[in-house]
Amino acid sequence: MSSTCIEPETCTCGQCGQALVRIGEDVTEKLSIVPAEFFVDVERHIYPKYACRPCETLTAAPAVASIIDGGLAAPALLAWVMVSKYADHLPLYRLERQAARSGVTLSRSTLADWVGRTGVALEPLWLRLAELLRQGTVLHADETPVQQLDPGRGKTKRAYLWAYRSNALGSDPPIVVFDYQPGRGGKYVAEFLHDWQGALMVDEFAGYQALFRGEVIELACMAHARRKFFDLHQANGSPVAAEALRRFAALYAIEAAAKGKTVEERARRRKETSQPLLEALHLWLQNTRRSVADGGALAKAIDYSLRRWPAFARYATNGFYPIDCYVPPYSRLFVPSYSGVRQEKSPTL
Repeated sequence: MSSTCIEPETCTCGQCGQALVRIGEDVTEKLSIVPAEFFVDVERHIYPKYACRPCETLTAAPAVASIIDGGLAAPALLAWVMVSKYADHLPLYRLERQAARSGVTLSRSTLADWVGRTGVALEPLWLRLAELLRQGTVLHADETPVQQLDPGRGKTKRAYLWAYRSNALGSDPPIVVFDYQPGRGGKYVAEFLHDWQGALMVDEFAGYQALFRGEVIELACMAHARRKFFDLHQANGSPVAAEALRRFAALYAIEAAAKGKTVEERARRRKETSQPLLEALHLWLQNTRRSVADGGALAKAIDYSLRRWPAFARYATNGFYPIDCYVPPYSRLFVPSYSGVRQEKSPTL
């Protein structure tokens, strides 16, 4: 940290000419940054060679384990590439440009190779995270299509990323595990969860339904139900949608007041206040639906809530189930920023 003392232009009083006496100081500080710098790792490994002249044999220590055997990239550089691509959602061509500004040539093909090799090296960590995730009793799941390069065909094909997340209301560290699969069938989520038992919060995708015939309890995201009425109200100011939003707001107000409380306290509040409101909301939806014509947006919004009502209302049966998936409306597969969402929608090297 550098400091510069900036003295006034004169140390005499501008009115009487007497010498000024220092009585204190004001200090200002600025936040700065040192741009990323590429350099040859100063931690060199030297392997002395020893020979037995009578036996004509050579001996040397085995090479230190490396993510890429014989590769140029140190672990810190590989970590920068992986974090930049998957946490900051920067495509590899931008990393290529960043390196070029520092006078280092890193081609996209080289970066892509590093990403692949590092991913393989990290597989044991992925397996451990998946194992820890499945120890939880409440999980969230979602799936989304991604375009995958299909060499030889001159075009891309559709694959899927399945995301699994731990319960946000739990005390354990949050875990998100992504599972790449070539398709969207329910068999993929069944294979990942294996014999897991607990409560699973998902959307209405039919691929999840087979799980709920076994030892898995279905939870539905209340925010999904609310959003259909919100979109309807935004579109035409529907008074029915406005009433639905008012009722949803009352439920969320209870959750906000219970934030940070114990599981037992949250369960008590839900039993005393949320459950009666849910029963009233359910009855209101049923009665309102009878007076709404089929086929319209309002009918579809109400039908969605009624069709999955047990799963929507189940959160209020205890203090551990979440009311929703806690994902912002712009988020996609738990991507933490809007720019990341846009980048993930058009993935590129």
